[in-house]
Amino acid sequence: MKRKHKRLTFVAIALLLLGAATALVLSAFEDSIVFFQSPTDLAEKKVADGKRVRLGGLVEEGSVKKTGDAITLFRVTDLKNTVTVSYKGLLPDLFREGQGVVAEGRLKAGVFNADEVLAKHDETYMPPEVADALKKSGQWQGQDKETNKKSEKLY
Repeated sequence: MKRKHKRLTFVAIALLLLGAATALVLSAFEDSIVFFQSPTDLAEKKVADGKRVRLGGLVEEGSVKKTGDAITLFRVTDLKNTVTVSYKGLLPDLFREGQGVVAEGRLKAGVFNADEVLAKHDETYMPPEVADALKKSGQWQGQDKETNKKSEKLY
């Protein structure tokens, strides 16, 4: 074999190994790459109890209940399915019923125990993933910021 062929073979094998390593890393992180799961995703995927996930959706109207020890119970919905969330601590100032929220924690016995709750940042913003989930369920009623008219546009 000539020197040029040896070098070309070496480069081809190196690229093949790099591609295989990239594929393995991406497949290992497949579930972690998602920003959050909707209540429907949790129901369809049958997420195991105790697995750490992010739950995103809308805070259901009339569902927020504060109990003793700074524990707040509320329901997160994508207007198709609903998950009860338990959170101990202070909620963000922008947390409200009917608004978008992302909670990070663990599902245990059908109740999502959140360690962290993130609320949307203004009255017109909705995370694109939540809007997509609402579109899939046929419940999307978004507004186009530029024209203030109802549209199918996410932003």
